[in-house]
Amino acid sequence: QVQLVESEGGLVQPGGSLRLSCTASRSIFSMPAMGWYRQAPGKQRELVAFVTRGGGTVHADSVKGRFTISRDNAKNTVYLQMNSLKPEDTAVYYCNQYSAAWQRYDYWGQGTQVTVSS
Repeated sequence: QVQLVESEGGLVQPGGSLRLSCTASRSIFSMPAMGWYRQAPGKQRELVAFVTRGGGTVHADSVKGRFTISRDNAKNTVYLQMNSLKPEDTAVYYCNQYSAAWQRYDYWGQGTQVTVSS
């Protein structure tokens, strides 16, 4: 089981920016896709974005134009650049592999808290 460690999140003012990173314990090159997810208090975990092995990306409508996912296979790292943050982006953010069955994954890392507030 690959271990995934997210970077520290933090408290950001509305309109601010933050970059999250996620480093895997082994090569991610063989993984077809990697994703970022988030879970707000009282809500279900949702997909934020995913990036394919070749660099193709898909972003949720709620973050399109503000967030950008990317991957560096050489560093076994996936990034999430978050700009124009809103209070509704407040959540615990997780990275994981991505597939159509992601909601049935058993393994999730500890996640990282992102709080958007003035």
